[in-house]
Amino acid sequence: MNLPSVQFTKEQEEFRVEVRTFLQRELQKGTFQTKCDSWLSGSDPAFSKLIAEQGWIGLTWPKEYGGAERSSIDRYILTEEFLAIGAPVAAHWFADRQTGPLLLRFGTEFQKKLFLPKIVKGECFFAIGLSEPNSGSDLASVRTKAEKVEGGWIVNGAKTWTSNAQDAHFMITLVRTEPVSEKKHHGLSQLIVDLKSEGVTIAPIRYLTGEHHFNDVFFDNVFVADDMVVGAIGNGWAQGLAELAFERSGPERILSTFPLLNETIEELKRRQDINGLAHAAKLVAELWSLRNLSIGVAKVLEEGGEVGVPAALVKSVGTKFEQKIPEVVRMLLDVYPHLQAERDLDRFLAESTLHAPGFTIRGGTSEVLYGIIAKGVLAR
Repeated sequence: MNLPSVQFTKEQEEFRVEVRTFLQRELQKGTFQTKCDSWLSGSDPAFSKLIAEQGWIGLTWPKEYGGAERSSIDRYILTEEFLAIGAPVAAHWFADRQTGPLLLRFGTEFQKKLFLPKIVKGECFFAIGLSEPNSGSDLASVRTKAEKVEGGWIVNGAKTWTSNAQDAHFMITLVRTEPVSEKKHHGLSQLIVDLKSEGVTIAPIRYLTGEHHFNDVFFDNVFVADDMVVGAIGNGWAQGLAELAFERSGPERILSTFPLLNETIEELKRRQDINGLAHAAKLVAELWSLRNLSIGVAKVLEEGGEVGVPAALVKSVGTKFEQKIPEVVRMLLDVYPHLQAERDLDRFLAESTLHAPGFTIRGGTSEVLYGIIAKGVLAR
């Protein structure tokens, strides 16, 4: 891999200060509470609306659709600040990260004008319909079917582990539009499904804690109009892979448990625990290396380059790093994890521990990503 080294400009550092100042102010006002894994489990439509008012959704998109036409590095800075402070950005996350870029690349002009300005204003949220019951990590084993009828498609099937579908208005849904062949990646298409349509049922999948952000989504003869087909019929697999590059390489794959790491370092400083700080420093060094990789991928994406393999690497290594943090913290400090704990350190450890098992599953399991990396290396 030859990923570029990125140096932030003066203007970008000033933008970081602007974002950080805003978030600190809202935190002190009590607008939100810092939370680990906030980009997935911190869904707050009102806060997303507040972010939209700052002009920070669709930051890189063309101005004609409501975007700001800023760089991918600017968006990276924005994302880092959201994650570092643990802001509840999950409601608009998928629309901003994946749906917008997907529509800009493959969508019709009608779709762009219909959805992108609403996403930018924080008025329209999207979910991603990929995983299915009994399919494990074999994404190509899609069984949700879309059958052609006059004026559109009738969809039947189910999706699972659908994050924040309870707050989403629409879902980019991978469906089978042709019979299964020997090449099961063929015959797949992407449809925009209105989650308020007749025949759509959303059922929560709750953590043992009672928390809820995953869902099962069922389709029972759901009609989807022809103008809600994304890209070309039968091109869903290729489009989905392009979409996953945006999902796998961002700072959310290395910073989900950052609030815990940050609070641990502050506690070790208060205790003047030199030995503990030495262990924490190793985590910081690892984080810095992963961050440089992730920023490099963002730069390549901005330039239109191919990032399938490096994105898979960042995701596979980064999520294991995220899982490591709560394990190290348990060894360094006397912590009493509880979701309702008064002390932030205790609460952050509880959140990190309970959410960590999913880090190496969501966005593609580590085993699947290892396969992508190996094939990419052998292909060279």
